[in-house]
Amino acid sequence: MTAAHHPAEDLLRELAPQVLGVLVRRYGAFDTCEDAVQEALLAAALQWPGAGVPDNPRGWLVTVASRKLVDHIRSDSARRRREDSLALATPQAELLGHAADTVPDADRDDSLALLFLCCHPALSPASRIALTLRAVGGLTTAQIAAAFLVPEATMAQRVSRAKQTVKASGIPLAVPEGAGLTERLAEVRHVLYLVFNEGYTTTGGTDGAGLTAPELSAEAIRLTRMLHRLVPDDTETAGLLALMLLTDARRPARTGPSGEVVPLAEQERSRWDRRAIAEGVDLISRTLPRGRVGPYQLQAAIAAVHDEAETTDATDWPQILALYDMLEQFGPNPMVSLNRAVAVAMVHGPAAGLDLITALETDRTARHHRLLATRAHFLELLGEHEAAAASYREAARRTTSAPERRHLGARAHRLESRV
Repeated sequence: MTAAHHPAEDLLRELAPQVLGVLVRRYGAFDTCEDAVQEALLAAALQWPGAGVPDNPRGWLVTVASRKLVDHIRSDSARRRREDSLALATPQAELLGHAADTVPDADRDDSLALLFLCCHPALSPASRIALTLRAVGGLTTAQIAAAFLVPEATMAQRVSRAKQTVKASGIPLAVPEGAGLTERLAEVRHVLYLVFNEGYTTTGGTDGAGLTAPELSAEAIRLTRMLHRLVPDDTETAGLLALMLLTDARRPARTGPSGEVVPLAEQERSRWDRRAIAEGVDLISRTLPRGRVGPYQLQAAIAAVHDEAETTDATDWPQILALYDMLEQFGPNPMVSLNRAVAVAMVHGPAAGLDLITALETDRTARHHRLLATRAHFLELLGEHEAAAASYREAARRTTSAPERRHLGARAHRLESRV
């Protein structure tokens, strides 16, 4: 894509999964089709800003990508047998090509099927994320690598392995049916949730890296909006979108002028995105009464209670605690239990929260930096500054986020100066 943003770029990212879906449905070779679509997107990015967007932009992209695909096959003598089989399976009219803005079957949207393909259980979690961002999100390998703070070559290998897995396993471009649809839809949501979380709080990077990667969160929200449009009756997808909107609304206040972390209790709430909050609250308010409540909906409801409160003290903590009690019923989740301990502390006092933290220390989160930081906070509220400082220091050593490390270290230093 070009360096300067042009309205056509948004359209290209929206059309990318639709065009890839058409090609995969026609030709079946996911890896080759994806490469051809990327070339078509590049051609459009170079031509459309000057020449204008075609009357049928998706048809234009499908035709150009199809021609790129056929050119690749014809120019590679080592794949002559593959060309012959493709030619036999493809009408001659398709090989000759249509006008660039009129393709008969380009009106079918396979975006949902493509999401299912990219999030297939045969792929590793890391591969699902990379392939989803590349194939469905329309991001370049360089953009994905930059967002995850890894070398471009590393991400290129990850994407390549994912394509080869799809090719070798013969994963079909299709939306599952029956019970399989619910199970696989949950996997798609989970991938989008992971992408959002990585963007909201980056898990690694150098000391110069920021706390968040907004591009990833924005892409997760865009893709979840698309998924919600495709399955409007799925309440958990609606809940996931609401959760993302309500959480991302706080991003402007999460860091200070120098990039330092600002905890929720200390954030300037006037900086929160009120439009995103209003949309998220409206969405979850319309979804919850439908009766099929799930984890994403409950997390969104918790986020809504936080976002609607004018201050931390004004937050309806008993309601948040009740929501966490419901959330824990969906199965053990150390992070849910940790967040519930915070709610318990706000309702019943820091000693009660500390008791729950102690119980959690037998779990796999025992040395997790968030558990250590929460323990330190409770100890600080109880006036045990020396123990709190030590816990903050240990949390700082264990986090992989440079901004969080600086924040936790500063907390420890402030308490140590009081001892």
